Amino acid sequence: MKVLVVEDEQKVANFLQKGLKEEQFVVDVAYDGLEGEAMALENEYDLILLDVMLPGKDGVAILETLRARKLEIPVIMLTAKDMVVDKLKGFEAGCDDYIPKPFSFEELLARVRAVLRRHSGAGTNVLNFADLTLDLISHKVIRGGKEIELTAKEYSLMEYLMRNPNRVLTRTMITQHVWDYNFDSFTNVIDVYVNYLRNKVDRGFSQKLIHTVRGVGYILKESDKQ
Repeated sequence: MKVLVVEDEQKVANFLQKGLKEEQFVVDVAYDGLEGEAMALENEYDLILLDVMLPGKDGVAILETLRARKLEIPVIMLTAKDMVVDKLKGFEAGCDDYIPKPFSFEELLARVRAVLRRHSGAGTNVLNFADLTLDLISHKVIRGGKEIELTAKEYSLMEYLMRNPNRVLTRTMITQHVWDYNFDSFTNVIDVYVNYLRNKVDRGFSQKLIHTVRGVGYILKESDKQ
């Protein structure tokens, strides 16, 4: 899943980016409020980690703008302020959770997963499709009882496909969700990684799950009938 971190303290931003990437998230970072707001409005994210005290524009104002634009992206606010009144401002603006600094990465990760589960309506940390299973905690991918070893990028691509079964995903959609802000969308990297994934997930199985929609993108489905 793709996360936007809006945090002006570079140490904190780097800490969050590194930790989330290790957990197979795709992460973009903005270091001031105006840049963060622009990225949130221009790109698709599954979650935003939003600091309150930011240069350019503060986090609460950014969140108010997002909600005014009817963007329901889940937002967790991060702040050194731990006063009840400050938390109320965040929740009134439309945040999904509020974490005061300093915090442990383990706590933040648990909050991130809880917010994502609530937002998606899922009550489990396991995704299933046909005989394919993806564990969001252990990052294990199993098909037909056989564990499949995936690289971090292959895992992110597989997760995105499994969160959107029977839906055509264009190359643009895949770029926005699986690659970061600096990705060159004019390369054939997406097609290359889909082929990597096919070789690991579909090879040796009579039922193919990853299909090409020619000229458009890819779809995860159980048959060639759309």
